[in-house]
Amino acid sequence: MSTGMALALLGAALATIGGGIGSAWGTGMAGQAAAGVTAEDPSQFAKVLILQLLPGTQGIYGLLVTFITLSRIGVLGGTPITDTNTGWMYLFACLPIAVVGLISAYHQGRTSVASVGIVAKKPDQFGKAMLFPAMVETYAILALLISILAVTNIG
Repeated sequence: MSTGMALALLGAALATIGGGIGSAWGTGMAGQAAAGVTAEDPSQFAKVLILQLLPGTQGIYGLLVTFITLSRIGVLGGTPITDTNTGWMYLFACLPIAVVGLISAYHQGRTSVASVGIVAKKPDQFGKAMLFPAMVETYAILALLISILAVTNIG
């Protein structure tokens, strides 16, 4: 395996790892809070489940960037890359979603926990409660777009 291919694979792996760890962390925190609310008021299950799921998107975004990268570097078909500079470009192109995915999913999880608290006290305020973690999602989407644009414009 060439150094370029190894660097590109590292970038692809980091995209999945960063988003995945962040999403696991965020959904775990929000799930704990959601379970507490559901134990007290089972009728709130659907609302708190949505709040728990929100931090899970970063893992999906990281996986998407990984699949695109693997397709572009020849792992899922085509000609494998060999150039070291190209490998570095793929590695750096994957970093936005890897880093922002990790951090934003964690903070989105914390925000979802707070929003679950709103639903527990005032179930009719679910729409407002959902806006807080959705705002954190904005930055994950921006990082996803940057990584996709960068990965697809290499070579």
